[in-house]
Amino acid sequence: MARVIRSSAATLAVSYVLLGVAALVLFAAPLIYAWQSTIDDFLVDILKDDSQRMTQVFQLRGPAGLKQFIDARLGLQIAGERILLLTDAQMRPLAGNLRAWPHGIPPKPGSYTLPVNLEGRVIPLTLVRTTLPGGYSLLVGRNVQRYQPLEHRFFLGLAAALAVISITGLIGGILVRRALLSRIQSIRQTVSAIMRGDLGHRLPTRASGDELDTLAQTINRMLEQIEQLVHGISDVSNSIAHDLRTPLAELRSRLEELSLTRPGPAETFAEIEAAVADVDSVIRIFNALLRLAEIDTGMRRAEFVETDVGDLAAKAVEFYLPAAELKELTLACRESGPVRVLGDRLLLAQAINNLVDNAVKYTAAGGRVSVEAVRRADGGVGIVVADNGPGIPDAEKPMVARRFYRGDASRATPGVGLGLSLVEAIARLHEGGLELSDNQPGLRAELRLGASLTAPARSPARAVAAALG
Repeated sequence: MARVIRSSAATLAVSYVLLGVAALVLFAAPLIYAWQSTIDDFLVDILKDDSQRMTQVFQLRGPAGLKQFIDARLGLQIAGERILLLTDAQMRPLAGNLRAWPHGIPPKPGSYTLPVNLEGRVIPLTLVRTTLPGGYSLLVGRNVQRYQPLEHRFFLGLAAALAVISITGLIGGILVRRALLSRIQSIRQTVSAIMRGDLGHRLPTRASGDELDTLAQTINRMLEQIEQLVHGISDVSNSIAHDLRTPLAELRSRLEELSLTRPGPAETFAEIEAAVADVDSVIRIFNALLRLAEIDTGMRRAEFVETDVGDLAAKAVEFYLPAAELKELTLACRESGPVRVLGDRLLLAQAINNLVDNAVKYTAAGGRVSVEAVRRADGGVGIVVADNGPGIPDAEKPMVARRFYRGDASRATPGVGLGLSLVEAIARLHEGGLELSDNQPGLRAELRLGASLTAPARSPARAVAAALG
């Protein structure tokens, strides 16, 4: 029972019931006021009309005629319907259904509502006092209690409406609680399954599109990202264990051989240089992994500035031009004017350099490589690196961006299989992606960037540093 009381559905139901009661009270309060004001004004108007009519009778017939008129009226009306009293100048009753002038009535003519003792009972009356010529006084009144049954029925209807609101709210709270508990139970089952290691479990969604359905879809996207990250960490761990084993084993073998054979200085220094190269290879792997981890966490977004990727493409071509000439390759950058994008300048330069490096590395002598920054139809930006080399088979295209993945054609070339992984991570950081397609022949790699072209506001320290840099 305590759990039901503390549940959010019960709180919501009670809140709606209280809100409905408050709305009903606010709605009924002006009605009660209008009712009472209308009844009071209506009574006073009727009594004033009666008093005016009797005043006319007095003026036409005198006191005796008014006495006859009052007696006739009392004979026709229901007992207690009207209160009538005519007195002389000494306040002695001449006609009417009151034995004496009531106490507490002010001497000034007008309308009054006050309790009057009638035959031993105190009854609230609305009275109109009129002073007639010759010192005569006329009193016309009605019993206010005659309208109380209508008021009782009004309050009875108000109480019934409160009961309906309360019962409806409680039933609605129970139904809402059941619906919420069913959805919460599905969330609990999903979380329990994930805690047991079933990362593929997802929350059920409906086609209603309500708030809970939107929340379930958001949680499912989060679970997909978590599953991807967990599998990525597992793959990276396995890849590190596999790819670092070779250089470390070679390093240990060299050092062990030096320790056992103790060769001459020339051979010893040659082995030391080879050992240093193995260590550099391991350091490059770790640096690439650290850079990927930094990109995946989104920490580099703080470095976003407005950058001309066309200029970065031209500088990448200029940097790799000597290497291309050694292989007798044609390396060119197609000028298309400034192509600006909001992004991390260093990361974008590294991504473009990686694409150009791969193209130069895998394109045979006499081939050609072209680099171009383009504006896409969807408003984004693309950096296209195309070559006429061997290309990548369609079956391998979805896998080449995986970390440490190396296809059959690349196993004879130096590298650790993190270049395209880094390019794709940089593209994701800039709300884009990496698209690989056939260049017929060769490979066409497009680094797509979808970031806004408006640079964010920078702090004064960052602006000074950018100006000095």
